[in-house]
Amino acid sequence: MEENKQPISIWGKYWEPIRKWFYPSWLAYEVTVRFYDYSKAVYHFFTKQQDFIAVSIGKLGSQTLAIFSSLATFAICTAYLTIPACFALYQFFKKENLTGAAFETKLKTWF
Repeated sequence: MEENKQPISIWGKYWEPIRKWFYPSWLAYEVTVRFYDYSKAVYHFFTKQQDFIAVSIGKLGSQTLAIFSSLATFAICTAYLTIPACFALYQFFKKENLTGAAFETKLKTWF
């Protein structure tokens, strides 16, 4: 059985089991806030252009388009960016030497 020997962090040995969850959670929080702002911007774009869009699909259709587009923006960004990035960051701190580079060992001691 392979023993997991992580480089010792400058923050102490108690930080090492926590950091593999802390950094992905922090990243998830930060990008979720950012993608929420993106989806709000998409919603406001469609509501500002409502007069032009409502001619084609009606006022209810333009509201539906604004809501659907903002939700789709958030869902796509979360599915294709947030979840893979958090998983990669979790694996980075979980495995001993994920990349096989000496830089990784030096980097992990600071985090």
